[in-house]
Amino acid sequence: MHYPPQHLPAPVGRLLSLLPAYPGSCLFAAALNRVVARHLPDDVRAGLAGKRLRLRALDAGIAFDFRWNGSAFSAARRADNADLSISASMRDFALLAAHKEDPDTLFFSRRLVMEGDTELGLLVKNTLDAIEQPLFSPPFSLNGLLPRRPGSVRPSRRGGSHA
Repeated sequence: MHYPPQHLPAPVGRLLSLLPAYPGSCLFAAALNRVVARHLPDDVRAGLAGKRLRLRALDAGIAFDFRWNGSAFSAARRADNADLSISASMRDFALLAAHKEDPDTLFFSRRLVMEGDTELGLLVKNTLDAIEQPLFSPPFSLNGLLPRRPGSVRPSRRGGSHA
């Protein structure tokens, strides 16, 4: 399904951009270890070894730098260049994690940008494509995190709906 692009409101993005980078990278690496690391086959773990990656949420003005240290993801201090930098909006990253949007669709519509090591980019993309279930499953839901379009209706917890 194709979702139209949406971005965080500018004031929220400015506020988030003030957060220090390294603690956010530590939290992000911990989340990757909890949600993604168990899905990585040995050949992917080997391909990620020693590589610096950066995930940039453009509308939030934040970036997470991390690496695979052989057994887990760990935060990395900000450096000039990462081996691979992946950029998108917060909403597009959430849609990817929930398997509600295809990375190729976002890439070709220029909503997902990969810069750096092309081979590493393909390894990451193909690995995420191979993970069959959404990275977040119930009871956790991305619905509360995604901004609503004006006039859209979000179901309530009781099964009804409200605006």
